[in-house]
Amino acid sequence: MAEACPGRGQRPRRVLRRRLRRDLKDSYPETTGYIIPTFLKLADYYHDTSFITRAVEMGRWESAVQMECAAVMGGRLTSTPTPAVFNTGMVLLGWSALYERTSDPTFLASLRRASDWLLGLQDPDGAWRKGNSQFADPNITAYNVKAAWGLCEAGRVAGIRAAIEGAVRNAEFCLTRQRPNGWLRDCCLIDASQPLLHTTAYAMQGLIGNGVSAKRDDFVHAARRTADSLMSLMDADGFIPGCIGPDFKGTVSWSCLTGTAQTAIVWGRLFQLTGDSRYREAMHRATGYLIRRHDIDNADPRLRGGVPGSWPVWGAYGRLQILNWATNFFVEALMLQRSIG
Repeated sequence: MAEACPGRGQRPRRVLRRRLRRDLKDSYPETTGYIIPTFLKLADYYHDTSFITRAVEMGRWESAVQMECAAVMGGRLTSTPTPAVFNTGMVLLGWSALYERTSDPTFLASLRRASDWLLGLQDPDGAWRKGNSQFADPNITAYNVKAAWGLCEAGRVAGIRAAIEGAVRNAEFCLTRQRPNGWLRDCCLIDASQPLLHTTAYAMQGLIGNGVSAKRDDFVHAARRTADSLMSLMDADGFIPGCIGPDFKGTVSWSCLTGTAQTAIVWGRLFQLTGDSRYREAMHRATGYLIRRHDIDNADPRLRGGVPGSWPVWGAYGRLQILNWATNFFVEALMLQRSIG
């Protein structure tokens, strides 16, 4: 993840390399985990096996830095890691996709260990109250349902019935946090009263993923409630407020580009599942908003092609930063949009 820096103009290549090393942040196991499935999709989309090679390299690195307890560390790569439920589930999405593609026993071993760790921490009602990241409020993690999707995928590709059952329990717990208007309480990194679009979208993605994998239509219907309210909230330009209150109205004037890209993916998936053209139109409007804010001309390679966390870039989420996960979700949204026409 690179810090936004408005540098322009040409510089000697050696100096540029030094600046890139200095300004790029340390590797991030969590986001690397769900970038892996994107690269596998890119390989199929472009018929380019180099993306598979890169995905495998990422997956092997994830296995190499997997903690002794089998969890994935919270935050960026460090010599003093702490375990994180959400991050573990997100990397499970990568290991599961790689094992399904390659049958490599390295990925099978990693996903089995990680699944056992998640199941061992899960409460009877499906929630994870222990083992949450130290970098977010551990008491408002309804968005863990996307981590549950990673657990469900691991169960599906490796034949681990307990993993699928654990994922379903967490999705059922998530439903208890949803209001009739689709708003989700206890679903934010820092402020439960006005959750980020980013974490709300994580919950929608997790509900759809678990619903499809576990054949639970009620999970998909719950995601639709939230997605429908977001369609009403989005303006004609594609702007969606970055934080949303219980009345499903925006509480901030900036947009979360990360969450907008995720929501575009959700609308695209719902179009595929339901055939409702409203979802396709909403997806196009959201991706249009993102495209108009996508910097493809910047002379600085740290910025060119990347997607900021928020717009304007000084918005509270990913303030003044280009985020690898925002860019990843944008790529996923564009590929999905092209595939559905």
